[in-house]
Amino acid sequence: MSTARLDEVRAAFLADLEEAGSDAEAVETVRIRYAGKKSGLLNELTAHLRELPNDEKRAYGRGLNDLKKEIESSLAEAKKNAKTVASTSTGRVDVKGRPATVGAGVDVTLPGIPVARGAQHPVHIVRRRIEEIFLRMGYDVEAGPEVEDDWHNFEALNIPPDHPARDDQDTFYLPHGYLLRTHTSPVQARVMESRKPPIRIVVPGRVYRRDSDLRHSPMFHQIEGLLVDEGITVGHLKATLEAFLHALFSDDVEVRLRPGYFPFTEPSAEVDISCIFCDQKGCGVCSGSGWIEILGSGMVDPRVFEAIGVDSDRYTGFAFGLGLDRIAMLVYGIPDLRQLFAGDQRLTRQFA
Repeated sequence: MSTARLDEVRAAFLADLEEAGSDAEAVETVRIRYAGKKSGLLNELTAHLRELPNDEKRAYGRGLNDLKKEIESSLAEAKKNAKTVASTSTGRVDVKGRPATVGAGVDVTLPGIPVARGAQHPVHIVRRRIEEIFLRMGYDVEAGPEVEDDWHNFEALNIPPDHPARDDQDTFYLPHGYLLRTHTSPVQARVMESRKPPIRIVVPGRVYRRDSDLRHSPMFHQIEGLLVDEGITVGHLKATLEAFLHALFSDDVEVRLRPGYFPFTEPSAEVDISCIFCDQKGCGVCSGSGWIEILGSGMVDPRVFEAIGVDSDRYTGFAFGLGLDRIAMLVYGIPDLRQLFAGDQRLTRQFA
């Protein structure tokens, strides 16, 4: 009589498991009903073993163990099957409300599942825009290593050993005399080493400095330009920068050059544009001055030519550089530099 009860439970279990199919929630309900720790039928059947006469316990116990093993293995297989089905689910449901799978009666006339559109990062958009401007002006786009040696990053660019830029607080130094480049100018040095003038290049890329706050990041993006040829003057520099900034922002933008200092250019100039937000009336972006500092520039120092092996008596040239992240912040009104590197899709979706 007791073993007949085991057969009844086995039959009911198999019927319930078949009804659950590949529905993970239904399989879990069956598990709780039969193998639950508190109220499962297997617990009741185990408790009944203690009430049986000794001559029935052996046969009942053997049958109960077989039933437990069968239920456990069947549940494990059902769970595995439910996970596999879930991974291939189409997102639709069948007539019983369970996930519909490919080849399981899917209605192909229903609308497809929408796929989220990707978007370009604002820094990438600005970079491509600047590259296109200079490509139209006859420049080439160059790239170089982000792990640099001291010679190309400092020495060749007339940055002496006692210069603050070489300090451990500003530069990420690596073993064996290498470092993470602090600017894209080393690429200019490498190109002048390997190519004879005339040279017209722009160099976009990642650079690294020990700095992190609202307007600075340990990794950021720069783009630099270099032109070397015979008879190049400050007039060529000014005309090039004006053409570039008018193409990038607007023909109405005013451009001014102020005296500046950079180790690898002489003379050097800071370049400002009239504030694109307040029309020079004064606002928070331009700190009330009506001008926004946009880039640094200058004529290539003859000592840089001499270090690289370019004849400074025959050739002259100019160089300039600007931060792509800062340009993206200005163009798109992004208040915090860190938002560009946070990976927040709420920002990038705006550029889809």
